[in-house]
Amino acid sequence: MKTTYKNIYKLAAKNRGGVEQLEASLPRPRSSEQLAAQGDDRYLSMMTRCVFRAGFVWRVIDNKWPGFEEAFSKFNPLAIAHFSDEKLEELGKDTRIVRNFTKIVSVRHNAMYVLDKQHSHGSFGKFIADWPENDIVGLWLELKKNGSRLGGNSGPGMLRSMGKDTFLLTQDVSDALVRQGLMKKFSPTAQRDLRLVEQVFADLREQSGRPLCELSRMLAFTV
Repeated sequence: MKTTYKNIYKLAAKNRGGVEQLEASLPRPRSSEQLAAQGDDRYLSMMTRCVFRAGFVWRVIDNKWPGFEEAFSKFNPLAIAHFSDEKLEELGKDTRIVRNFTKIVSVRHNAMYVLDKQHSHGSFGKFIADWPENDIVGLWLELKKNGSRLGGNSGPGMLRSMGKDTFLLTQDVSDALVRQGLMKKFSPTAQRDLRLVEQVFADLREQSGRPLCELSRMLAFTV
């Protein structure tokens, strides 16, 4: 049986130890103005962090992050876009970072992607800010297609971390969607299924007036 927002909220609050604890643990989206104001170096930094976290122990990446900032020129997109192949090979031996060469190469590709959006939109931050929130899956697909290694939860994770309102399809959220009767068995990698999930979240947002990121976290807490 399909559940309602009220039931999801009630169960999430129960599992978190009360309404106050639930509300304190919910992420908050940033405004369009705040998204646009963030530097493109910070977007590229978070993009890279999410790429390197994928399939790895997050704590290790986070502990090494000051070294990443140094090695990658504080994520200046113009500087990284001009990194030579030889420079990338040097980084593949740099102990300040995690030496995954394929992921190292992706940073240069994503720097060029950021520069492309600077050219078309004025800044990458403005590109993200201007993307309509009722087509968040479209933004996921854009990042996956034109960025490097930004599929799965890497692209959406970057958006969430930077404050763009998005749901995340973590294992807990995926399980909750099925358990609460909001979706039948589905594939997070199938575009058709992603659009169906997007509609589920749109319905919950209409019921509650809550942003996608809060609804996503609440669903995770029901598991």
